Amino acid sequence: MGSLGAVAGWGLLDYKTEKYVMTRNWRVGALQRLFQLGVVTYVVGWALLAKKGYQEWDMDPQISVITKLKGVSVTQIKELGNRLWDVADFVKPPQGENVFFLVTNFLVTPTQVQGRCPEHPSVPLANCWADEDCPEGEMGTHSHGIKTGQCVVFNGTHRTCEIQSWCPVENGTVSMRPLLIQAENFTLLIKNTVTFSKFNFSKTNSLDTWDAAYFKQCRYDPLSSPYCPVFRIGDLVTAAGGDFKDLALMGGTVSIRVHWDCDLDTGGSDCWPHYSFQLQERSYNFRTASHWWEAPGVEARSLLKLYGIRFDILVTGQAGKFGLIPTAITVGTGAAWLGVVTFLCDLLLLYVDREAHFYWRTKYEEAKAPKATANLSWTKPVFTPTSPAVQMP
Repeated sequence: MGSLGAVAGWGLLDYKTEKYVMTRNWRVGALQRLFQLGVVTYVVGWALLAKKGYQEWDMDPQISVITKLKGVSVTQIKELGNRLWDVADFVKPPQGENVFFLVTNFLVTPTQVQGRCPEHPSVPLANCWADEDCPEGEMGTHSHGIKTGQCVVFNGTHRTCEIQSWCPVENGTVSMRPLLIQAENFTLLIKNTVTFSKFNFSKTNSLDTWDAAYFKQCRYDPLSSPYCPVFRIGDLVTAAGGDFKDLALMGGTVSIRVHWDCDLDTGGSDCWPHYSFQLQERSYNFRTASHWWEAPGVEARSLLKLYGIRFDILVTGQAGKFGLIPTAITVGTGAAWLGVVTFLCDLLLLYVDREAHFYWRTKYEEAKAPKATANLSWTKPVFTPTSPAVQMP
C-alpha cells in the first residue's frame, strides 16, 4: 500500500479530462478566427483548388516522338558544283527521332586517298624550316596524320612537315556565309504521343481534323495556333533566343520542350501540349565521310565537316484525376492545422496574456469526489413473548 500511495502522490494515477472554458478575451478570439480563416483559405483555395489536392497523379508517362523535316536547298561551290540538297542530305539521322541534326553549313574535302602530303599550316608545330623540325613518327593532338621526318613545300609562302595521312588534308577555312541559308524556311513536324498508363489514357499533339491539307497549311504560333505541330525553323530558333544566320554559320544546339499538364476530370478535353524553346549552345559541328574504291587497291573518300543546328526534344507530362485518398489526406491535413491553431491560442491565453494566471486557475482545477460517511447506531433487540398454544383434548 505504501508504494501505491507514493505513485498516487506523484500524480501518475490521475486522470485528466477536457474542460471547455468560454473566455471573453477579444484579442485571443480575434487571433484564433484570423488563423482559422487562413487555414481554411489555404486548404480550400490553394491545396484543393489551385494545386488540385483532390486528385491522384501519374507523372511518368510513356512517350513516343517522331520528327519529319521538309525542305530543299541548292549550293554552288567549286568542290561540288551545282548541287541540290534534300532531306536525305541535310538531316542526320534520317529516320526522325527526338534528337536530330540540321546541316546549315559545311566544309568539303573531295577525293582523299591515303598517302604522303604536306600538313596544313594552321596545325600547331606543322611549320618547319628543315627536316630536323619534323621528328619522324610524331603525331600532335590536332595533326591530320603522322610525321614522316621530311620538311616540304606547302605553297609559295609556307613549308610544313610531311605526314602520312588522307591527302590532300582538310582546308580549315569555312564559308563565312551559310551555304544552306534556305534552311531557315524549312518546316519541322513533331508527332508526339503520351500515354498515362495509370489512367489508361493516351493523347497525341495533333488536332483531330478531317481537313487533309491542315498540316500542310498550319504553322505553330503561340497565340493564333498554339496546337499546330508544324514549326518553321527560323521561327523556332528566334523563339529560343537565337539568330538563325549566326547560328547557321557555326552551328548550335536548341532544346524543344513539350510539357503535358492534363486534367482528366474533364474527360481529356483539358489535355494539350505546351511548347517552350531554349538556346543551349553556340557552335556545333562534326565530320563524316563517304568511301569508295578509286582504283583496284586504292580507297578514296570525300570528307565533309558539317555545321548545323542540333535539336533536342524533351517531353514531360503529368495527369491528374479525382481520388478519395488524396482528398481525405488534404482535408485531414487542414483539420490538423485547425487543431494547431487551437493549441497556439491556448498557449497565448495561459502563458502570454496579462490575465494568464486567472485563466490558468479557471481552466485547470482539481476535482475530488466527497467521501461517504456512515452514522450507524446499535439497538438492543426486543423480544415479545408468545402465547402458549391451545391444545385440544
